[in-house]
Amino acid sequence: MALETYALTKRFGAFTALDGVSLRAAPGTVHALLGENGAGKSTLVKCIAGFHRAEAGSIVVDGREQDIANPVAARSLGIGMVYQHFTLAPGMTVAENLLLAGGRTPALIDWTAQRAQLQAFLATTPFRLDLDATPSTLAAGEKQKLELLKQLYLRPRLLILDEPTSVLTPQEADEVLGHVREFARAGRCTVLLITHKFREVTAYADDVTVLRRGRQVHHGAVAATTPARLAQAMVGDSGAAAGEAKAALPGDDANHAGVAGAPALVVRGLQVLGDRGTLAVQGLELTVHAGEILGVAGVSGNGQRELVEALVGQRPRAGGSVQVGGQPYGASRAENHRLRVRSLPEEPLRNACVGALSVAENMALRDFDRPPLARRGLLRPPAWRARAREWIGAYGVKTRGEDAPIASLSGGNVQRAVLARELAGDIAVLVAANPVFGLDFAAVAEIHARLRGVRAHGGAVLLISEDLDELLALADRIVVMSEGRIVHETAAAGAERHVLGAHMGGGHQHAPAGAPRSEEAPA
Repeated sequence: MALETYALTKRFGAFTALDGVSLRAAPGTVHALLGENGAGKSTLVKCIAGFHRAEAGSIVVDGREQDIANPVAARSLGIGMVYQHFTLAPGMTVAENLLLAGGRTPALIDWTAQRAQLQAFLATTPFRLDLDATPSTLAAGEKQKLELLKQLYLRPRLLILDEPTSVLTPQEADEVLGHVREFARAGRCTVLLITHKFREVTAYADDVTVLRRGRQVHHGAVAATTPARLAQAMVGDSGAAAGEAKAALPGDDANHAGVAGAPALVVRGLQVLGDRGTLAVQGLELTVHAGEILGVAGVSGNGQRELVEALVGQRPRAGGSVQVGGQPYGASRAENHRLRVRSLPEEPLRNACVGALSVAENMALRDFDRPPLARRGLLRPPAWRARAREWIGAYGVKTRGEDAPIASLSGGNVQRAVLARELAGDIAVLVAANPVFGLDFAAVAEIHARLRGVRAHGGAVLLISEDLDELLALADRIVVMSEGRIVHETAAAGAERHVLGAHMGGGHQHAPAGAPRSEEAPA
């Protein structure tokens, strides 16, 4: 299928989400779509897939203009879409999920015939899944493959993939995208791939379009560009300059020598129960030194969330010990202040803020009852607001003012407000969980620079991230977490993606607690 959009424009009230966007995806190619959050990528593909209707412009399929009024019309044209978040029926089998994807399930199903048909279909794909398994028993990578199989079963002529590798190990990501590219080159479909990873663009895409603030700012062959040029197109000249300025923030030392000091955070034999009452963290051991960033890699759902919540006091510990600076640490507010422990949790609006309170009040949550924000037991809101105005300017928080509810801010600006509060003063230990998840390119550069700044000033940073590229760029050491345990450890400078990915996928035996861990492992 050849897909073209001409001057496609979509508005939501006074806001223009798409402003005259034109692109062309050639038949049998993988076309990547890049852009910061809010650039219009999702709006564009939803117009193509029939979820939105554009106010102006046109969509042309194989040389004919089409009115794609709804998803049913898109499906009739052979357009399928795999979403970033799973849309599987968890209690139904793989076979039932595949059958449901067609949307025309008969009242009576001849399962003998259907299973034979499904087995024949699976034989034409490189993926192997048990037809009797349920999604609740599948790993994240297997679920993503099932989502893709649902669309391939319908034989789409245009396949739209929205961040398809966000929950996959590097090996799984390469496997999925490699097969998708093979499907395209075999002429089975054209692929439109939304991603934020330059590596995926350069490795698997033929052409790329970059959107910025609803407009198309770059369109061309991947072979004719570079990640640096794509990054500049995403943020613009002013954004690139800002990124360079942010790179010069105090402590943003790209040539950090990795010389760590004394142990700052020591975790021994930590046990934490998950939401279902079973152990999500099992005898976990790790040490983070002063002046070091320790990265924790792993596929989502392997105990990372429970680990962070136990460390910051949001979830009780079932066993083990945690020490900060050689002293027992229970994550109380008094201990956080005395031992200089800070945190940047995932989803800061939910985990680190009170949405109905103002920006100034949220910025004061750590020390609202301490001088100079309080005096003789009396709170001083004017002092909260004055400091908030300083931080808003220093961190570039875009808000109507310090009295605006923090829930009215965008995700990146909520994160900046939390950063201002958590990075103020001297820091001994910083726990950061997916600190740039969902943020735009410029915000990512700024937050990474500030994490390096904490390290440069002698702070210990525990960085939990599902983005392996982020860990390789920031960390001094990387450990891999699988099934609630640390299963591998290596210096980041010598780390190999395939080795880390093998451990992330559970392909190796768990290392015994406290045992030395090799710098390398067999692929």
